[in-house]
Amino acid sequence: MRPSSRFDRGHTDDLLTFLASSPSPYHAVANAAERLEKAGFRQVAETDAWDGTSGGKYVLRGGAVIAWYVPEGAAPHTPFRIIGAHTDSPNLRVKPLPDTGAHGWRQVAVEIYGGPLLNSWLDRDLGLAGRLTLRDGSTRLVNVDRPLLRVPQLAIHLDRSVSSEGLKLDKQRHLQPVWGLGGTVRDGDLIGFLESEAGLAPGEATGWDLMVHSVEAPAYLGRDRELVAGPRMDNLLSVHAGLAALTSAAGTSAAGAGGGEGSGGTPCIPVLAAFDHEENGSQSDTGADGPLLGGVLERSVFARGGSYEDRARAFAGTVCLSSDTGHAVHPNYAERHDPTHHPRVNGGPILKVNVNNRYATDGTGRAVFAAACEAAGVPFQSFVSNNSMPCGTTIGPITAARHGIRTVDIGVAILSMHSARELCGADDPYLLANALTAFLEN
Repeated sequence: MRPSSRFDRGHTDDLLTFLASSPSPYHAVANAAERLEKAGFRQVAETDAWDGTSGGKYVLRGGAVIAWYVPEGAAPHTPFRIIGAHTDSPNLRVKPLPDTGAHGWRQVAVEIYGGPLLNSWLDRDLGLAGRLTLRDGSTRLVNVDRPLLRVPQLAIHLDRSVSSEGLKLDKQRHLQPVWGLGGTVRDGDLIGFLESEAGLAPGEATGWDLMVHSVEAPAYLGRDRELVAGPRMDNLLSVHAGLAALTSAAGTSAAGAGGGEGSGGTPCIPVLAAFDHEENGSQSDTGADGPLLGGVLERSVFARGGSYEDRARAFAGTVCLSSDTGHAVHPNYAERHDPTHHPRVNGGPILKVNVNNRYATDGTGRAVFAAACEAAGVPFQSFVSNNSMPCGTTIGPITAARHGIRTVDIGVAILSMHSARELCGADDPYLLANALTAFLEN
């Protein structure tokens, strides 16, 4: 996976495929599972007893996936090297009673998820995706990936002030998409339609978790195709890079270059933890502030015959790279950035720092990431926010505080974060994947 040059379009081509086929967190983890299976990993159920055998394993829970590779001979106290990311993105999500409408328009009732750039969802052809829960408790993925919905903007003739005063959107009144015409709104229309799309019988779905997505395909952009425009880069870009890094590290370990203590390789267990619900605080059973990661790591220790003491030793030596997108310097708003920290696209991954612990990086964490980038031959950049503009946060501080493990916040610099369609450099996804691979193998 090591780059012979800074360009490797094969990785970025594959990222575009991953983005397009992952319109919801549930699709993202299904695609991740398929890639892990092809790499020799096997799924383990949380309700089963786990064994201490070596090899690649993964757990799926809702929109989250935890995958890890136990090298041959790994001791119970072997520390972990974790890549943390999240599968969710800000968007519009369907309400429990989805069928609504007015004045002859058939509409879908939606709720705002996370902090999207609301105007980016206007006048855009939208599909609908997510999961349906059936009467027997099983789930079925559904993806209507064609123009189905649209949130129409008010014409300028009916809002003359929009150019001078800016667009003002009421989240309740102005963002309900249309999807047809009809004088009568009938309960069950949308779910019945989706049941048909999923090949289900009418009334078979009794629960749903659905969200809209742009059906415009991700694509290269620019004269020299130096940029990539697409949806959900925040943060499926990191999930994709983490999958590439984990499967590469597992293959290296299986070939004998890595492994447990005494094997001649680096004594660590590589892990990918891709959580759901980061965009609304991470407090859920599939979020970074929930018990999922800690439970999986502890069970891995105990399955290998470890004690609580081994668990404490393993966690004490563990390092996590929390990988999430960050802000590239914007050519039209450079004053919004710190004057001495201007991350550029295609300049390599960014190291995020905030002394108020909105990011988890400190000096020792910087050294870890610098070593990984040096080993991979990858440049990196530093990011801090303008002092006048408080920055956002990530799963990094949550992971560090909840599990007591050293955590470093990194990512790829992009523009249009939280838009329905974001923008990054075509080089950076591959550079990030190489840095993550070196981190797991070091």
